Amino acid sequence: MKVAILAGGIGSRLSEETETKPKPMVEIGGKPILWHIMKIYAEFGHSDFVVALGYKGEAIKKYVVEYCSINSDLSVDLRTGTVLRRNDVDALDWNLELVDTGIATETGGRVKRLAPYLGDKTFMLTWGDGVADIDLDALVQFHRSHGKIATLTAVRPPARFGHLDLDGNRVGEFSEKPQTAEGWINGAFFVLEPEVFEYIDGDTTSFERGPLTRLARDGQLMAYRHDSFWQCMDTVRDRKLLEELWASGNAPWTSRRRAPELVAVPA
Repeated sequence: MKVAILAGGIGSRLSEETETKPKPMVEIGGKPILWHIMKIYAEFGHSDFVVALGYKGEAIKKYVVEYCSINSDLSVDLRTGTVLRRNDVDALDWNLELVDTGIATETGGRVKRLAPYLGDKTFMLTWGDGVADIDLDALVQFHRSHGKIATLTAVRPPARFGHLDLDGNRVGEFSEKPQTAEGWINGAFFVLEPEVFEYIDGDTTSFERGPLTRLARDGQLMAYRHDSFWQCMDTVRDRKLLEELWASGNAPWTSRRRAPELVAVPA
């Protein structure tokens, strides 16, 4: 199943990082968050990616093109310009289509521009700034069970502040910034049928405010409830949290627990 990733946004709330790179290229543990997202899918056998580029998309192209060289030993013949890769440290069996979808194109427009690359089969879609310990097999199985056009992953957003359970003036329980116990939001990680393209008018269509609203009205939008870890990277605070989780060697969104010194790659 192909996986579409929207990676064209500006990321204005991460301006400290995104003045020189798109948000999906902001690094967690020495790897762009885009890499982490693709790794989630690849661990479930989904390694055919279609990435929608926009703001500073050339940075993503450059990273992908240079990835193999950065993560391999190289034998270089300067007389002929021949470069041989040896001992690939992190060889990945992934296929990427990098598609320019415009700088100002809205999210729905970006999805529609990917239609020629996604074909007429069920596909997955997510944003290029969020990770989760989601069971993608269970998500796909849920989607196939209901027969509707679209499935989104409903998540409980992380609380911004610590939670206090008070018994009078006594603190009965303290939880440092847990995920909220009530309420659900759209956490992306969609599974979609190709009929979804009929709900998108063009470049100015917001996927959230247009197609999802109409799909819900038509009874074609279902929610897969994921009440475990989920975190987007909207702010510097979010990035710091994800960085700390990765450095701990126990990042919830990956099944490969790795010490931080094994993660970094040359700039």
